[in-house]
Amino acid sequence: MDADLKIPTVAETLKHPAFPTAIWNLEPNRKGLCPVAEGRGGPLNIHYEIHGEGPIKLVFIMGLGGLLTGWQRQTLHFGHHHREKYSVLVFDNRGVGSSDKPLMRYSSSEMARDLYDLVTSPAVGFLPPSPESQTRCLHIVGISLGGMIAQEFACLFPHTISSLSLCCTAPAIKNYSLTWLENIKSRIGMLMPKSPDESVAGVARQIFARGWLPLPDDADLPIVGETPKLLPPPGGRKEYGKFESNAQRFVAQEMHKRMDKSRFGLKGFLLQLVAAGWHNKSEEQLREMADGVGRERILVMHGTEDGMISLPHGEVLMSWVEPARGLVLEGMGHAPSMERTRWFNELVGEWCEVGERLDGRL
Repeated sequence: MDADLKIPTVAETLKHPAFPTAIWNLEPNRKGLCPVAEGRGGPLNIHYEIHGEGPIKLVFIMGLGGLLTGWQRQTLHFGHHHREKYSVLVFDNRGVGSSDKPLMRYSSSEMARDLYDLVTSPAVGFLPPSPESQTRCLHIVGISLGGMIAQEFACLFPHTISSLSLCCTAPAIKNYSLTWLENIKSRIGMLMPKSPDESVAGVARQIFARGWLPLPDDADLPIVGETPKLLPPPGGRKEYGKFESNAQRFVAQEMHKRMDKSRFGLKGFLLQLVAAGWHNKSEEQLREMADGVGRERILVMHGTEDGMISLPHGEVLMSWVEPARGLVLEGMGHAPSMERTRWFNELVGEWCEVGERLDGRL
């Protein structure tokens, strides 16, 4: 990534009139804290929201350090604009947000089991609790660490999946482009103290494509009153505002997260980092998973400008899984859900239809 690319400062972003509206006030149909991990070091509570009331059960799994609000562009599209078609589940993984943050070893496998406990709970009810009564109905979308959790979920519960989308993720983190010494320095660097400006700008440059960050803010904003649960922003404002650039919108969203110390802290981030760093699925395991889910139901995508999980990781994943659709996208970074929102939402919708047709519901 281009280190000279200018990222708006935290100070100027906090003063921007749109800053209070950066996190959208999307009222869910249901929300709550769900106990999971009984007998696995728990119980611990996972915070979830369900948006929409349609028959298609769509589950979004967020990546390292991300909150459920990171999916707000998808929540708005599927759970509000198309609320009669989809029921959208978003949640905070253990360690972040309003979910519990236990001090213990995190793994992508345990986090996948958290999700299973969540979708089979009476509160969420996406699946019956008895495996014998379960049928394929879940449309799983995971990004980055969320894609690793999705892989584990698909390995453990392939019979529940109607479609599976693995975005900008990896079977394991390898040193495809770094020497051993460079890799060690990179990991140490993640833990070194930095100013907020340095930290947020560094993350932005790793996540997003160079060409997208300086462009004018391209978010399709909620229109208050357009659907029953599209609410005004907090603080008495009547409408949502635009930022000067895509980069500034990211800085604003990141600072909303970081300024709430009860919802985001170093402990939970590092524990999730352990889960990502030690995630490791073999070629044999992923081929068995693809057999169980059905390759015709699987989509894998990766961007050529992904600075978080480099392209060779995605290429290995595609070669092992052999999905029905494998996409290498020129000029895309690590977050297609933000960089290419309309395209991404259309593709997720199309892939849901693929699964629904295979299951005989369309």
